Amino acid sequence: MAETTASSSPPPDPRPALAGVLDPAARAWLAGSAAEVAAEPGAVRRLFPAVRRRCGRGRLTAYWTVDEAARAVLLTALPLRGRTLADEVTRLHRHGDPAEQRAVLRTLPLLDLGDLALPLVREALRGNDTTLIEAALGPYAAVHLPDAEYRQAVLKCVFCEIPLDRVSGLDARADRELARMLADLAHERIVAGRDVPRDVRPVVRAFPDVVDTALAPALMDAFNEADVLKEED
Repeated sequence: MAETTASSSPPPDPRPALAGVLDPAARAWLAGSAAEVAAEPGAVRRLFPAVRRRCGRGRLTAYWTVDEAARAVLLTALPLRGRTLADEVTRLHRHGDPAEQRAVLRTLPLLDLGDLALPLVREALRGNDTTLIEAALGPYAAVHLPDAEYRQAVLKCVFCEIPLDRVSGLDARADRELARMLADLAHERIVAGRDVPRDVRPVVRAFPDVVDTALAPALMDAFNEADVLKEED
């Protein structure tokens, strides 16, 4: 399983990275906005959509974009807990555009929500926006999503061509049942003359007994061919 890289650990605090890229005006706006949210939680509904205009966008770290990180600062400033916090986060997600929804999903592991935010993860996983699916399968889902739903989410990533190294917690959560499901999917693709995604290999190989003896040569040949192609690249 060494090929997966996304961790189930909480993402890094975005504030140090933001401090290095925001200009003085943006830093002042974000600091003032976070203080306003801490004093009056309802202010986040007005400030959250304004982040891109005031702070910008673009890649900040491997995990955060600039606007996601700035929105995470506002969310973590909320002086709310439990259901009250979940309701406010849900409101922001439901009324937000995709960029705002991604920010909410990526910030979930930094919030003390327990299982209360799982409906937001499930909503993203039911959709077809691959950026939201990827954001939903971060460290929060790795910890809280039930096994059966986690397995189905991994399969959806394969169907949507989302690399599995972007699914948090796969090293720890891949089990025999997921390997069986991926082996069945691989076999279906072989029969249909389609390529087998390379990144299902570590899961299937970790549980070789899930591969039917009659299917093993075809599956292993497909995996070995993928290895050769990777080396040639």
